[in-house]
Amino acid sequence: RFIRKQGLDRLFLECDTHMWRLGDRRIPEGIAVDGGSDWFLLNRKFVEYVTFSNDDLVTKMKRTIEFVNSVISKSFFHTVLENSPYCDSMVDNNLRITNWNRKLGCKCQYKHIVDWCGCSPNDFKPADFHRFQQTARPTFFARKFEAVVNQEIIGQLDYYLYGNYPSGTPGLRSYWENVYDEPDGVHTLSDVALTMYHAFSRLGLRRAETSFHAAGDNSCRYYPMGHPVSVHLYFLADRFQGFLIRHHATNLAVSKLETLETWVMPKKVFKIASPPSDFGRLQFSEIGTEWDAKERLFRNFGGLLGPTDEPVGMQKWGKGPNVTVTVIWVDPVNVIAATYDILIESSAEFTHYKPPLNLPLRPGVWTIKILHHWVQVAETKFLVTPLTFSNRQPIKQEEAVKYHSGPPKNAYMEQSFQGLNPVLNIPISAARVDQAKRNAGLVGTRLEAWVDSLVSSVWSAVDICSTGPTACPVMQGCAQTAWSSLSPDPKSELGPVKPDGRLR
Repeated sequence: RFIRKQGLDRLFLECDTHMWRLGDRRIPEGIAVDGGSDWFLLNRKFVEYVTFSNDDLVTKMKRTIEFVNSVISKSFFHTVLENSPYCDSMVDNNLRITNWNRKLGCKCQYKHIVDWCGCSPNDFKPADFHRFQQTARPTFFARKFEAVVNQEIIGQLDYYLYGNYPSGTPGLRSYWENVYDEPDGVHTLSDVALTMYHAFSRLGLRRAETSFHAAGDNSCRYYPMGHPVSVHLYFLADRFQGFLIRHHATNLAVSKLETLETWVMPKKVFKIASPPSDFGRLQFSEIGTEWDAKERLFRNFGGLLGPTDEPVGMQKWGKGPNVTVTVIWVDPVNVIAATYDILIESSAEFTHYKPPLNLPLRPGVWTIKILHHWVQVAETKFLVTPLTFSNRQPIKQEEAVKYHSGPPKNAYMEQSFQGLNPVLNIPISAARVDQAKRNAGLVGTRLEAWVDSLVSSVWSAVDICSTGPTACPVMQGCAQTAWSSLSPDPKSELGPVKPDGRLR
């Protein structure tokens, strides 16, 4: 069946940008044709044999595969190895555990025959740990692990192999992932990300001033300088804790440049209606982009959104009877941008939908309302940030007006939902509309002030530290914190491999 599925029994020829099937072919006699995964280990002697040998086996197999419409790595090496003098070195086992869960965002037409299907396996989680303990065959590898999805399983496996770390070891439940570093260049950042990272830096400097500043003393007051130096995602106990922004700033007391790191955390924006309704299935709702249906999370951690992004609404459900809920999207001036119904089946765990909204989205804090029988069950909010940059340069007024004025004719969809405003008690304020028009033309420091006011409504600066010498006497050094990207992380320090092959 493998031979047929891989087309090894057919003759193909590529010509004039087409792959022509010329007819059937006979499998070479006198050899065992084998195949399988394209994940394998080859030792040096065998590689040299395949590369340099003039044996009939090698030369004829190379000639044979010229007319095969198949991934050669799935059959050539397997067949040569099994029929070569090195056959006794073959281990017919891929030596790994793969966490396939094809029901979650993955389908495969060959799933009964081969272990690939054009998509990625799922990440291991603690519930999968028993698979490592119960494996009955030699296993050297496992996939996939992804600390931004779940780090606990990595810790469990580490303890299983090497034993516990000493009591009090720092950083065991923390994970840092770098998403930007200065050598990458700001051209690798989107305008949305660059806008937000600058706003986060300014948020940190204001925290330093308000938390550390003494009367008449400028030692903890700063002026921001240049683009961010680095950006990290920060996780603790498998929960996203926000961004760590390393940035330069001039200390106003001594007029010297210092390098600081600011920790910003998203505020809670999901709220169950008060008093709560008798509808209890909804557990959580979130808005973002880059929804990963396989791992059931947004890959755009923190939900950094700008006027030209296309947001997705996600809801997480508990088990219960089939119900229909209504989802309503409300923009910052109370224009109802979209409304739709979702049928939630009894076994549903997640639902997600991207309404086809006309762009650009009006900047500001949006509200998503979830109703059951037209009674509000919960609401969540998300920020569409105005842009202070366009093509990584300070935005010009004509560009600001273009991106910050909302959709053409104030219409997010062909259908208008204005008739629902009085029904849902969501009045459109003329004063708020006028203010939005004035904001759309802002540039420079006034635009930054608008961005900062919006960002501070959904993000908070938790802490700030110094990466080196500082004139602020009460500011902590980053290496002495538990959260900074420069704080101790023994679990990630790799030393030389020990004689027994272990890392520790």
